[in-house]
Amino acid sequence: MAWTYLFAAGLLEIFWAYQMKRSEGFTLLAPTVLTLIGMIASFGLLSVSMKTLPLGTAYTIWTGIGAVGAFAIGIAALGEAVTPMRLLAGALIVSGIVLMKLSSPH
Repeated sequence: MAWTYLFAAGLLEIFWAYQMKRSEGFTLLAPTVLTLIGMIASFGLLSVSMKTLPLGTAYTIWTGIGAVGAFAIGIAALGEAVTPMRLLAGALIVSGIVLMKLSSPH
């Protein structure tokens, strides 16, 4: 169950990062509120997953999901640049997430 919580926490990290971008520096109420709700939920699920998963594993995977997800949303929804170096960086992050998962005894 811890892995499910961790994955959900990572998805919520993507959600709140996107909402933060939409909030225009916390000047728009709805995206600001959604950012805060997403942050609280994401941190809460991360905390629950850490009851059984090692700190290094849980935190690395959580931030990795958020980083790659935010990168993908930036490209897909916000028209951010797609360059070979950015794609390579994203692939390296995904590789790190997979290796961290495979190295975890849980």
